[in-house]
Amino acid sequence: MNYGFYELLWFYLCYSFIGWCIEVAAAAVGKKKFVNRGFVTGPFCPIYGCGAVAFALFLPELKSNPLFLFLGGMILASFIEWGTGKLLEKLFGRKWWDYSSQRFSADGYICLRYSLLWGALSVVLLYVGNDMLAAVISWMPRLLGIILATALTVLLIMDACGTCVAILGLHKRGDAVTQVTTEMGHVSKFLENAITRRLQRRMLNAFPAIEEALARKREVDRSPVFALGCSFYKLVSLFFIGAFLGDITETIFCYVTSGVLMSRSSVVYGPFSIVWGLGCVLLTALLYQYREKHDRYIFLAGVILGGAYEYVCSVFTELVFGTVFWDYSGFLFNLGGRINLLYCFFWGIVAVIWLKMVYPFLSGLIEKIPKKPGIIGCNVLLVFMICNMLISALALGRYTQRNASALGSEITAVEESLSMTAEEKSALEHFLDTHFPDERIERIYPNAKIVEKP
Repeated sequence: MNYGFYELLWFYLCYSFIGWCIEVAAAAVGKKKFVNRGFVTGPFCPIYGCGAVAFALFLPELKSNPLFLFLGGMILASFIEWGTGKLLEKLFGRKWWDYSSQRFSADGYICLRYSLLWGALSVVLLYVGNDMLAAVISWMPRLLGIILATALTVLLIMDACGTCVAILGLHKRGDAVTQVTTEMGHVSKFLENAITRRLQRRMLNAFPAIEEALARKREVDRSPVFALGCSFYKLVSLFFIGAFLGDITETIFCYVTSGVLMSRSSVVYGPFSIVWGLGCVLLTALLYQYREKHDRYIFLAGVILGGAYEYVCSVFTELVFGTVFWDYSGFLFNLGGRINLLYCFFWGIVAVIWLKMVYPFLSGLIEKIPKKPGIIGCNVLLVFMICNMLISALALGRYTQRNASALGSEITAVEESLSMTAEEKSALEHFLDTHFPDERIERIYPNAKIVEKP
């Protein structure tokens, strides 16, 4: 990656503004009037900023091959667009955009036409746009740039929070019977203030179907069945099941093929593979509505999504921890050692088996769990896994630091981001050195390789 956090933050802000201009111009042409189409009230479309930053983080290695860069940008941006749309639908109960009328669309959130456009934009940004924008940013005095970027980011966060409150106000307005406490009554009054009502009017003007969709979401929330359909708690449950089963499967596979019993866990506590857990969640969320389709469609989707997902995970762990957990350089048809064609086929096979056989069985079992204990259990497991992942990240960061002098590398980004006094850092380092020495880390992550930074 050629850019630091400062440049990436400005990329996010600038491309969010450019995206907002494009959206407003397109809406003005279609409706013959100005409509603020952004999720937030200000002149920003955050999804464009997220896409641009993702290109800058995950795609530089593909610049040597424009075709792979185009395909990578197309897949990565489509995933971000789909994931953002699906998340907003889960949170607020409506589609914020719908490409169902376009040919070759998927779930109404992505379509071939705009995915191709995203791929072309990734090529333009990586070859020309980012360097030009970085040059413009460099002309600005550093201190002034930091102040402006910080101020804009704070305003954007406040704007997003206000929009969320306004939408939740619309939700509560149709479900006043749930306000059973004085505190909730106070919240209700707050939601009816003038600023919130103005935001609600803007959202209804930009997205007129929001109230109807919110009403449908309230009906689902009142269902007595735990984790009904492809809901949040269903995905949480599948994450833990997939993470556990994935770890066991990889362990058995390695033992059968190499005769070595080795750890395949992603975290320091428990047999959990985060890659497999998230993979199960993504396969379910992305392909749930297509589970009745022919196997060949699900297989092809699994090949593409699994390969893209594994590539992104590889780049992410290298950027954050300075460590590569797998290397497929010895395989035919590999891409930078991060993915290979054979394992992409495995992802396709897994997608078919998961959606056609495993998911229906697990879904039925999960929905039999009593609702209240199920919610409590999922929340407890989520807290455990968040702490587990945090400790694992710190332990890996410390392991990389201990071996940094031998490689001539710098302290990893994880540790650089910690704002601690020398005494606090010393205490943390002592804890990590005591409980997670090199021998334990290398036993948990036997294939991890520390990457020498340029």
